Amino acid sequence: MTATQHKLFKGGMFLIQDSEPQNIYTPEDFDDIIKQIADTTQAFIDKDVMPRMKDLEDKVEGLNRDLLQKAGALGLTAVEVPEEFDGLDLPKAVSAVIAERLAQTGGFSVTYGAHQSIGSLPTVYFGTPEQKAKYLTKLASAEMVAAYALTEPGSGSDAQAAKTTAVLSEDGSHYVLNGTKMWISNAGFADIFTVFAQVKTDEGNKFSAFLVERAFEGVSLGAEEHKMGIKSSSTRQVILDNVKVPVENLLGQVGQGAKIAFNILNVGRYKLAAGGVGGAKHALKVSTKYALERHQFNQPIANFGMIQEKLAEIALRTYAVESALYRVMGLIDTAVEGGMDKLKAVEEYAVEASMLKVLGSELLDFAVDEGVQIHGGYGYSSEYPIEQAYRDSRINRIFEGTNEINRLLVPGMLLKRAMKGEIPLMQAAQKLQSELLEPSFDEVEEGVLVQEEITIKNLKKLALMVAGTAAMKYGLEVESRQEILARVADIAMLTFAAESALLRTRKLGNPELQAEMTQLYTWSAAEKSATLAREAIEMIASGDDLRTSLAVIKRLTKHDPINTIRLRRHVAKAVLAAEGYPQPRK
Repeated sequence: MTATQHKLFKGGMFLIQDSEPQNIYTPEDFDDIIKQIADTTQAFIDKDVMPRMKDLEDKVEGLNRDLLQKAGALGLTAVEVPEEFDGLDLPKAVSAVIAERLAQTGGFSVTYGAHQSIGSLPTVYFGTPEQKAKYLTKLASAEMVAAYALTEPGSGSDAQAAKTTAVLSEDGSHYVLNGTKMWISNAGFADIFTVFAQVKTDEGNKFSAFLVERAFEGVSLGAEEHKMGIKSSSTRQVILDNVKVPVENLLGQVGQGAKIAFNILNVGRYKLAAGGVGGAKHALKVSTKYALERHQFNQPIANFGMIQEKLAEIALRTYAVESALYRVMGLIDTAVEGGMDKLKAVEEYAVEASMLKVLGSELLDFAVDEGVQIHGGYGYSSEYPIEQAYRDSRINRIFEGTNEINRLLVPGMLLKRAMKGEIPLMQAAQKLQSELLEPSFDEVEEGVLVQEEITIKNLKKLALMVAGTAAMKYGLEVESRQEILARVADIAMLTFAAESALLRTRKLGNPELQAEMTQLYTWSAAEKSATLAREAIEMIASGDDLRTSLAVIKRLTKHDPINTIRLRRHVAKAVLAAEGYPQPRK
C-alpha cells in the first residue's frame, strides 16, 4: 500500500540525518486501493452525512449510531481491525486518508474517531485472544460502539493522577470500579468503554485499563455537555458506582495503563493532524468559492490582493503539513512492512505524532479563522458552513493532550531517547558547538530550491544548538524550563514541515506551484525560528556567550530575500483556477 523506503529512519532522527526525496511517502504515491477508499469515504459523506448535518447538530437520537453502522457496512470502521475478526487490517496511511476526508463533517468525525481509533484500538493492540474474539468483530462493523474513558474532572493533562479506583474482590473474580470520567466522546450511545483506573495493591496504586460494558450494573451517564463546537458528537460524564468488572476484562497487565493510554493517544494525534489537513482543505475550498461569488466594488473579492494572500497562505501551509503527515505515515507503514510490530512502529514515531498534532490543529485553526474573515459578516452566520467549521476546529488544540503538553513532549522525548543512547542527539549538539563558532563562507549554488535546502539544514542546526545549550545550562532541570522547551519544539516542527515540503517537491520534479509553496513556507519558518531562538538564548545565556550565540542565530537564519507578495499571488492564482476562475488580477 505504501512506497517502500530505501532507508528507515528512527523516530526523532530528522534533526540529525537528512532524508532523500525518493525515501518519503507522499499523497502522490496513493495506489488504486487508497484512492478507492478515499472515494468511498467521500461518497458516504456526500450521500449520508452532509444532508443530515442539521439533524446531527440537533442531536437527533440514534442518528450517530445509524451513520456509524452505515460506515461500518462500507468497511470504514474495520480498517485497522485484524482480518481474523472481520477487519481489513490496512496500513496507517489509509486511516489517515479517511480521517482527512471525514474532517468536513465536524462532530461526526469525532464520533467516528472515538469509535474506530481510540475506542477500538486498545482492544486491537492489547486485548487477549478472548477479548478480541468477544468484541472486535462487533466493533469492526460498528454493531457495538466504543469509547475511550481516560480524563477525569480533576486530572486534566496529568492522566496518571486519575482517582478512579479498581479493587480486586476477595474471591479474585472481579474488580470493583468507582470514579467519574469526564469529556467522554460517544458516551451517550457507546456499548463499551476503555476505562483507566488505579488498581489498589499492597505495593500501592497501579494505573491500569479495563473493558467496561455499558450494561454492567453501576454504570451511568451525566447529562450531555453543551459545547462550543462538535455539537453533533455525544460528550458526557461516565459515572462508575461499585461497577463489577470481570477479571477477564482487565486490558493488558495490571500497571500497564500508561503504556496503553499514551500509545493510543499517539495514534489519535496523527489522526487529528489528518483531520486538520482535511479541514483546512475544506475551509480553503468554501472560502475560495465564496470569494469568487461575493462581489464588492463591481468585482469579485477574489480579485483583491489581501484576499488572495489569505487563500495562498492557507494553501501553502496545508501543503507543508500534508507533506509532513504522509511522510510519517510512510515511515510507520514501512516499519510494519519490514516486520516491526504495529504498536511498536507507532511508538517509534511518537515524537513525530506530537509534532503532527500541533501542526495539524494549528493549521486548521488558522484556515477557519481566515475563512471567517474572507466571508466577513456572513462568516459569523450559521447559514454558511465556515461558521460551523470555525467552532468545530477549536477543540483540536485540546484533544489528545493539549498543544502545550505536546510541545513539551517533543523535546522531552528527544532528550529521553538521547539519554538512553537511542539517538545521538547530545553528540550531535556537542559536535555542532565547535562548528558553529567557525565562520562559514559557503557559496550557494544556483538551482531550484537550493537556498531552501541550505536553510533547512541550518534550521536543524539551530534546533540542536538551542536544545544543547539549554541542556548544558540546566541539566535535568531543563524539564521545568517550559518556555524554552516550547521554542525548541516550534523550531523542530517548522523544520520538519519545511523539509517534508521540500522533499515532496523534489520528488515531484520541482513543479512551479509546489516549489513556490515550499519556498514561502521555508522562508517563513526561518523568520519564525530566528525569533524563537533569540528568545530562548536570551533566557539561557548572557555576556559574551549571548553575543556569540545571537551572531550564530543570525548566520543560521540568514537567507536571500524573496518576493513573497509575488509568490503568494502565483499560489492564489492556482487556488482560484482550481475553482474554475481563469485569471485573477495581476
